[in-house]
This record gives sequence, structure tokens and C-alpha cells, in this order.
Amino acid sequence: MGMSETLKAISDPVRRDILEMLKIERKSAGEIAEKFNLTGATVSYHLSQLKKADLISESKYKNYIYYEINTSVFEDVISWIYGLGGKKNEKN
Repeated sequence: MGMSETLKAISDPVRRDILEMLKIERKSAGEIAEKFNLTGATVSYHLSQLKKADLISESKYKNYIYYEINTSVFEDVISWIYGLGGKKNEKN
């Protein structure tokens, strides 16, 4: 997914909160939903948007799906932002 989609995915405060949770440890959808006053469908939507942006990955264990953060995408975003601070164009 491109940079625009990644930045759009992390622009939502609920998604940022989910990422903060997953930074600590992987969690099931139910564990994530417990922390929010949202319907299960809404939490699932946010998880799907984060997954679509490749910001999280999922793995299945028994009857549960666990989500964990994908730090490599953040490394790419940081690298891109850092590159913006490079040499400035000089006006003649």
C-alpha cells in the first residue's frame, strides 16, 4: 500500500489507539474491542483498515485471530519523513 493510504489509516485516533495497544503485545479482536466503547463491527472495520495498510498482521491460534503491529511500515514512513528534512531548494 502507498504512503497516502498508510497516512490516512493512521490519521484516525481509534486506529492510533489500537496501534498503541499492539505496540505492547499482540491481542485478539475481542481484547481490542474491550478497550473501546464501539460495536464489534466498528472495531473490525478499524482492524481491516490497519491490515489493508499493512500496519498490522494477523495470525490464527485455535479459535482466535491475534493482531500484531508491523513495525517495518513505520520505519518506511519515518525514513520518508526524515528525507523531507534534506537539502532545501535554493531560489536564484
